[in-house]
Amino acid sequence: MKAVYQKELKSYFYTPTGWLFVSVFLAIASLIFYLNNLQPRNSDFAPFLSMMSYVWMLLTPILVMRLLSGERRGRTDLLLKSAPLSIPAIILGKYLAACSVLLIAVILSLLYPILVAVYSRLYIMEVLTGYLGFTLQGCAFIALDLLVTSGLKNTVSSAAVAFGVNLFVWLISLLPQTAAIPGFLSASISFFSLYDRFVPFISAQFSPANAFFYLVFSLSALVLSMAVLYIERARKS
Repeated sequence: MKAVYQKELKSYFYTPTGWLFVSVFLAIASLIFYLNNLQPRNSDFAPFLSMMSYVWMLLTPILVMRLLSGERRGRTDLLLKSAPLSIPAIILGKYLAACSVLLIAVILSLLYPILVAVYSRLYIMEVLTGYLGFTLQGCAFIALDLLVTSGLKNTVSSAAVAFGVNLFVWLISLLPQTAAIPGFLSASISFFSLYDRFVPFISAQFSPANAFFYLVFSLSALVLSMAVLYIERARKS
C-alpha cells in the first residue's frame, strides 16, 4: 500500500492534476473568504465553510478521475494487478493519496482564519470543529467518486460521471426542503445526506455520530470499489 500511495501522491504533482485541484480550491476559497469575511468584516467562519462544502461536488472528480481509469487508459492496470499487491492495498493507497492532496489544500486554507485571528477575535475550537467536518465530508466524496469511477476506462468520462453523481447527491439532499414527500423518506434522505451530516460541525458542535457516519460511508464505498476490481479480475482470469 505504501508504494501505491507514494506513486500516486507523486503523480499528482508531477502532472497538472494536483496543482490544478489546489489552485482552483484556493481561488474559490479566497473569493468566498473575501465575500463572507473580509468585505463585511465578519469573523464567523460558519458561512464560509457552509459555502465551501459545495466545492467538493465540483473538485473531487479532478482527484479521482485518473486513479483507476488512468491506469486502464495507459494500459498499466495489468502491471498493477500482476504486482505483489492486494486489491485492498491498491484501493487504499490510491484513496489515501487523493485524501492527502485534499488535506494539503485544506491546510493551506487555514491561512484565512489565521488572518482573521490577527485582527479580530476568533474562536479557535469552533473553526477547528468546522474544518474537521469539512475534511471528513471531502474524504467521503472522494470515496464515493472512486466507487462510481472504479469500472470506467476513460478519464473524461470518469470526471463527468463523478460530477453527475455528486450533483445528484446534492439535489437529493434538497428534496425534503422543496417537495412534499413522506416523513420516512425525508428522514432517510437526511440520514444518508453528506450535506446534512455536516451541519452540526459548522454549528461548532462536534458530533461523534456524524464523524462516525463519514468514516463508515467512506469505508463502505472503498469496500465496494474493491469488489468491483475483484469481479473484474475474476472475469479476466
